[in-house]
Amino acid sequence: MMINYGPSLHFLFAKNFEGATRIVDQRGVNKISAHPSGRFIFQVMGESRRKDQYLCFAENFCACYSFFYDVVSRGEQLCCKHQLAARLAASLGSYVEVKVSDEELALLLSKL
Repeated sequence: MMINYGPSLHFLFAKNFEGATRIVDQRGVNKISAHPSGRFIFQVMGESRRKDQYLCFAENFCACYSFFYDVVSRGEQLCCKHQLAARLAASLGSYVEVKVSDEELALLLSKL
C-alpha cells in the first residue's frame, strides 16, 4: 500500500512545497561534491526571472532572503523552498552532481 504524503507535506511546508517541487521538476538542484573529502553543498535555482542560484545546506542554512526573513528572523517557516527542494532532490536522486576539489568547495563557501 502506497502512502500519499502530498497533503501532509503541503500542510507542513505551506507555500514552499509547491515552489520546491517546481524547482526539482525543472532539474534546478545541483549537488556540489568535493573530492577527496566527500563534503557537499547544494546549489538551488531560484524562481525569479533572474534565476539566481542559492547555496544551501538542506538541513540548516540557505543563502536566500526568505531563509533569513521567514525562517530565522520571524520563525514562520520550517525551512525555505530551496532547502526543501534540496531535500526532495536528495531523496529522489533528482539532482545534477558537480564534482569539485576540496579547495574549490572551500573557495565557494568562503563567499557566503
